[in-house]
Amino acid sequence: MRTVTIVGASLSGLYAARELRAQGFDGRLVIVGDEPHLPYDRPPLSKDFLTGLADEARLGLTDAEETAGLDADWFLGTRARGLDARGRTVLLDDGRTVSTDGVVIATGASARRLPGDSLAGVHTLRTLDDALALREELTHGPRRVVVIGGGFIGAETASSCASLGHTVTVVESASLPLVPQLGAEMAAVCAALHRRRGVDLLTGTGVARLHGTVSVIGVELADGRLLDADVVIVGIGATPNTGWLAGSTLALRDGVLCDDGCVTTLPQVVAVGDVARVGGSRAEHWTSATEQPRIAVANLLAGHTAETLRSLPYFWSDQYGARIQFAGRRHPDDTVCIAEGGLTDGAPGSDGLLALYERDGRTTAVLSVDRPRPFMRARRELVRELGRAEAEAGERAVTAAS
Repeated sequence: MRTVTIVGASLSGLYAARELRAQGFDGRLVIVGDEPHLPYDRPPLSKDFLTGLADEARLGLTDAEETAGLDADWFLGTRARGLDARGRTVLLDDGRTVSTDGVVIATGASARRLPGDSLAGVHTLRTLDDALALREELTHGPRRVVVIGGGFIGAETASSCASLGHTVTVVESASLPLVPQLGAEMAAVCAALHRRRGVDLLTGTGVARLHGTVSVIGVELADGRLLDADVVIVGIGATPNTGWLAGSTLALRDGVLCDDGCVTTLPQVVAVGDVARVGGSRAEHWTSATEQPRIAVANLLAGHTAETLRSLPYFWSDQYGARIQFAGRRHPDDTVCIAEGGLTDGAPGSDGLLALYERDGRTTAVLSVDRPRPFMRARRELVRELGRAEAEAGERAVTAAS
């Protein structure tokens, strides 16, 4: 393999580049990125960067020394517009083509948008440029901010806006935000963080339309209510960036379909990060973007699926001064109990909490709010339990075959 092209100068794309060099690839390395920036850390965009506690320099994931060591050809500010049927040529929007022996797809995802969100004052928050525009908007005195979507990005952005002294309302179409991730009981606990900090949380209704001619002036809800707004932040999820792959032979369904080793339906093409649907699921989390590249690159260089992912899902979120951490695989039928700490008026108390999800006598997941050390212990035990479960499954398979 003489040339490998990474499409996406993202966190997962950078980790793939590091892995290629670490695993012995010494051929030509091409990295294509649609943004003009070198890879940067996205989680601070809704937190410290938005509030002014971090600058662009602190977001950088690489430096001049590492960039030189990777010895890559960087095509920044350039979009990929196509991949040929065999996955051996990447077409760029400036008319150039890159002939390649292997491809790592790391194009991430784009923020979903609302009709009418071209009005001034309406923002999404996915990229550095998004964050720069929103941060500038929030410097013009106290603003009435409406955040549409109560997921992690919405909650973190609402928290940052509230800390800057703005009047904030969060609109969530579901009965509670974060129910798919945390379940109803613990989602209610996290929802209480909004109200404890004076942020209005409106649930069970969607958005009918945005009001305004040049600039946004209000948000009309599906139930007829009208919210005055100077700034609207749309945080209703993201769509994997697969449009450029239309016409290729890759299997696409809410992402690039991969096996458990990040290998696509084309043997010399792997996918990682937010764009990859690995083993049936797509995870938009920092840990997935950093763990998948090692396996993907090993399989790309091997030419087949030699290794598979065996990691435990993990994510975190910082909201209203609280660190929320979750690890494991929660099932809707799991029971949940608070093992440490407690609640005050429905929200985590001053000493936080540790909650365990259980099924059939086993812990399946753990949630922590400001209990980092107990959380790490519980997470390590979950990893050990995962290893035991895989070993037992292997023994059963051997017994069944013998």
